[in-house]
Amino acid sequence: MSETLTCNVFNAHPSAAVASESPLVWSYAQTGVPKVANNSGITLRERSDFAHLTLRGAAIELDKALREVLQLSLPSQPLSLTQIGEYSAQWMSPDEWLLIVPQGEEFAIEQQLRAAMGAAHYAIVSVGGGQMLLELSGEQAINVLKKSVVYDVHPKNFPPGKGVMTCFATVTVILRRPTQDRWELVVRRSFADYSYRWLLDAGAEYGITVLV
Repeated sequence: MSETLTCNVFNAHPSAAVASESPLVWSYAQTGVPKVANNSGITLRERSDFAHLTLRGAAIELDKALREVLQLSLPSQPLSLTQIGEYSAQWMSPDEWLLIVPQGEEFAIEQQLRAAMGAAHYAIVSVGGGQMLLELSGEQAINVLKKSVVYDVHPKNFPPGKGVMTCFATVTVILRRPTQDRWELVVRRSFADYSYRWLLDAGAEYGITVLV
């Protein structure tokens, strides 16, 4: 006798009227925001306009579902990411991927992926409430990373389209390089203030602009 399993899926952002607060709101108030410098070599921005979903399951089934819903394929190689516009998927382990989509679309995308997966064995979890994305750009961004992470970020070792989990200062982060001149740090929400203040200090010598 077959067993039918059900899953309750909840919309974490049911209405735009429900205000959400940046994990850096305390940091902006207490530490402040550097004045914009004309010779700034780094631009730091919190990308609160993105939502995060963890996908787990068999690659073939998930890839088929993702192509059907977003026309986006799963990364075919470890430590890589695929992207179409504002949508990206990053390899995290042989059966796990991080899907980043525009904020507000995650619930509909999750429902569509679940429908496309059917009876396959999988897990889709919205994890945006527990982590955030910091974007670094500018010609000196790579130099800040060189003295902040243990992973080798030399262009020969870390080309665009690569993503890894590594140590940033004393915390674990997901480091991504979507394009040639843009880096992203996916940070746990509880380490948001620490990461922000570290970047301000590490980037001070190059001139750092924070976009709020």
